[in-house]
Parts: sequence; structure tokens; C-alpha cells
Amino acid sequence: MVDSRNARKLVKKRKKKKKKIRMILLMLFFLFIGSISVFGYNIYLETKKASEKIYEALDPSNLWKKRDKKIEIRKDPVTILLVGVENQYHDEEGRSDVIMLLTVNPKTKKVYLLSIPRDTRVYIPSEGRKDKITHSYSYGGIESTIAAVNELIDVPIDYYITTDFEGFEEIVDSLGGITVNVPFTFKAQLTGSLKWHTFHKGKQKLNGNEALAYVRMRKSDPKGDFGRNERQKQVIKAIIEKSTSITSLTKLDDVIANLGDHVRTNIPPSDLLSFIYLYQKMDDARVETLHLKGYDDTINEVYYYIPDEQSVAEITKTLQQALEEKETTSFTQNDSDFVTSN
Repeated sequence: MVDSRNARKLVKKRKKKKKKIRMILLMLFFLFIGSISVFGYNIYLETKKASEKIYEALDPSNLWKKRDKKIEIRKDPVTILLVGVENQYHDEEGRSDVIMLLTVNPKTKKVYLLSIPRDTRVYIPSEGRKDKITHSYSYGGIESTIAAVNELIDVPIDYYITTDFEGFEEIVDSLGGITVNVPFTFKAQLTGSLKWHTFHKGKQKLNGNEALAYVRMRKSDPKGDFGRNERQKQVIKAIIEKSTSITSLTKLDDVIANLGDHVRTNIPPSDLLSFIYLYQKMDDARVETLHLKGYDDTINEVYYYIPDEQSVAEITKTLQQALEEKETTSFTQNDSDFVTSN
């Protein structure tokens, strides 16, 4: 009799203990979900504020190549012009120091990235003559640069994203720096302090100021502008990887907040998260780098990079085909990778 009572007491005690453990686990779970929700809500608010601040529509009356229909970023092939703008000088607009044309086809899983050397000689409509494409921005801002790129590559440009150098530095610093594999040892001058910094061959962690000097240097690069373009792509990839890593999640709201002060785009606020989602899906396995072939020349004692006509034609054809190709694969909102649709 006594044994049966003790047994019942022991069972009740165990049940009570299990119930207590379940309650503790449940509380921890809700605390975790709550903290994630608060963090997620903060990200949402920062994204909303930043997207409203950075949005600048293009003037539809300007004559560059446009689409006949509205583009859906997650479904349709898109072209995006990425422009790094030198800080403004006095009454000038500044210069388009970095120019990259990104073409993404979610349906075929093809991504093309074309870097246009800043000294490329093209016709600039707003200037009314041929000049270095880097000068296009100072003759009418991003719309002038888009028109100049269109004179070179005959594809519609759906969206643009510009950032200044200060914004670039702040974004890198907000992430706690980035790590790159320096291809060779060289020295470059830092902006602001004007001090010289040595970049040693091999892996090296860079802060924002150092990363900017790393992507801007070209005179000491044996490949010239092409080597500079490769380092720019390398840094962009490092920023994407760092910003999408688990360890950087707590810094994401700071990064997004910095975007609002230094980035401008015509991607509508309602589509900004779709673009971020699409951008995260790109990696080296899917990105094909296009090289604009040409030759160096001096005209009226001014150095230019003269694009090869055949290379221009081949790149244009590749991108036009990329925008027209249709297959049965696409990105979806809920899946973490590419999936096949029926």
C-alpha cells in the first residue's frame, strides 16, 4: 500500500517537473520569437524609411531606351545600372567613377555583369559630343549617365542605383569591415587623411576608408581599369556576403539606415525588398562577367579608352538575348533557392 502511494507521488512529481520544463521551454520560445519579431519590425521600419528617402523617379520624357511594359523584379528579366559617384565638387554634379550594368534573368538563372571603364569614349547626348563616360554624370546627373550607357549598349535600362563615396565607407563600417584577397601588394592614398596605406598580397580585412581606396586605385594596377573593375566586383561580392550572413543580422538596420543618406534609386519602395531578395540569390556560379574590349588612345592630348565595335556588338547581342530568353525556372518568394515552376 505504502509502495503504491509512493509510486503515485513519484509519478505526479515527474509529471509536475516535465510540465515545468515545458513551460520554461515555451516561455523561452515566445521570448525568442518576440525578440525576432521586434528585430524584424525594426528592419521593416528602417527599410521603409530608407526606401522612401532614396527613391527618385526618372523623367519619362528623356530619350533613352525604355520598356513597353512594367517590370516585376522577381519574375521578369531586368537591367540595373550601378553607379558610384565621386563626391560633388563646388557647383559640379560630380563624376560617375564606377559604372556597372547588371542584367538578371530570374527565369533562366542567368546573370551578367558589365563594368564600363571610366575613361571609355562615348557620345554623351546631354553634352552633344563624345567624351569620357565618367563625365556624363556632371552633365545632367544619373539621367545623363543612363543615356550615355544607352549610346554604347543598346538595351533598356530599367533601374539605377547610385551611391557616393561617403555612403560606401559608412556601409562597410556598419558591417564591421570586409575581408578581400588582395591580388598584389600596392600603396594607395586614403581619402580624408590623405595618408598612404599599404595593401599586402593575400587576405586582408578592410574598413570603409581602406575599402574605398582599394577599389579606386588603378595607376599601380598592371591591368589598369580592368584590374580596378575586378577589385570593384570583389568588394561588392564581399559586402553582399557580409550583409547577408547570420553574424551581420544585428547590424542590418544600421546598414539600411545609412542607405537613406547616400543612395538614390528609381526602384519603387514597394519593390525594394524584392530587389534585395533577388540580389542575395546571385553568386559566382551564376554571374558571368562581360569584358568590354578596346584600346588606349590619346586625342587632343587627352587619354581615352576606345571601345571595340565588335565587342560592343557582341555584348549588346548577349544582353538582348538574356532579356528575351524564357525558360521554366524562376525565383519564388517563399523558397530559399531557384525552383522549377509548372
